[in-house]
Formats: sequence, structure tokens, C-alpha cells
Amino acid sequence: MAGKPHVGVLALQGDVREHAALLEGLGAEVTLVRRPAELAAVGGLVIPGGESTTIDKLSRIFGMQQPIREAIADGMPMLGTCAGLIMLADRVVDAIEGQESFGGLDVTVRRNAFGRQTESFEAELVVRELGERPVRAAFIRGPVVESVGSDARALAALADGRVVAVEQGRILGLSFHPEITGETRFHARFLAHVVGE
Repeated sequence: MAGKPHVGVLALQGDVREHAALLEGLGAEVTLVRRPAELAAVGGLVIPGGESTTIDKLSRIFGMQQPIREAIADGMPMLGTCAGLIMLADRVVDAIEGQESFGGLDVTVRRNAFGRQTESFEAELVVRELGERPVRAAFIRGPVVESVGSDARALAALADGRVVAVEQGRILGLSFHPEITGETRFHARFLAHVVGE
């Protein structure tokens, strides 16, 4: 892929602008994706934090659920943070009745595993794939990965062993919000997948 990587941020709900700004800061061309034609024009997609139930409903209303599932099946790189991780999980515990995900990550996640918004916290994580410097991670009503299937692998866990970052092929899923703490390395890893590194 010559020139800037061209990526999308799913712009149905959630902290869309923060992801777009971070990606542009890393040299990417960013499209806010709300329609199938916009998805078809990008080389990778970020699914931001927000409310997974709302993202699920709106993805169906806007005709995006099936195109995103097909893009995942075709190998499009994806990065999901917080609610985005829920949307990329194959299995969701504590989902509301009728809630669906896009799938793609062979993991089971639990929604709102860290309690209410008032119980938000930050933690430092060791992520060997990202180098020596720890990751400063902000958890805001985030999900936790309860089990990692054979196709996926854990990238980071809290001190108590709960998995909070996973990767499967060119799909990254994070329980936390790197775009809030100024952590750019996960987005850079996503962009490397987009350009085929």
C-alpha cells in the first residue's frame, strides 16, 4: 500500500474523534465510517469504546453488521477498544437479550467487568510486544477477557491475572482506552497490520 495507510473509525457511537486524531497523528488518512461504501474504501477499521449494545443496534440499522463481519472474514485489520473489544469477541457473557457481536476474536468477554463509571481506574501493563516501557491503561466500565481460545493470544493482563488485551492475526482487542492516555503503540501496531508489516 503506497503512501499513507487509509483507515476507518466506526462512527456510529463512542469516542470516535479521539481515535481519529491519534491515527492522524501517526500519519494515517482517516475516514469516519457509517456506511458500507465507506468501509469498502478503507484498509482497516477501529471500533471505539462506547456502549456495545448501542453500537450493535446502530450497526444493524445502518446496514453495517454484515459488511463488517465480511471484512473481518476477509482479513481486514481491526482494533477494538472497550466496547469495541466486546463487538469483536466471538462470545459475550452478560450480554443483554438479543445482543450480537461482529466476532473475529476467539475469546469470551464479560461486559462491565470493572463496575460502574465511578470505579474507573488506570493501571500500568507490561506488553512485551510493545517494548520495555509499560502501557498506561485507562479502564472505564471496561470488559474483561474471561477466556482466550486457541486461535487468539493474550497480550496483557492485570496484576490479578485478568486478561485485558488480545490479538488474533490482524485483530487487536483492548479492554481499555489507549486514546485517552496518549498511548500510541497499539494504534501503530494496527497500522503496521494495515500496511502489511
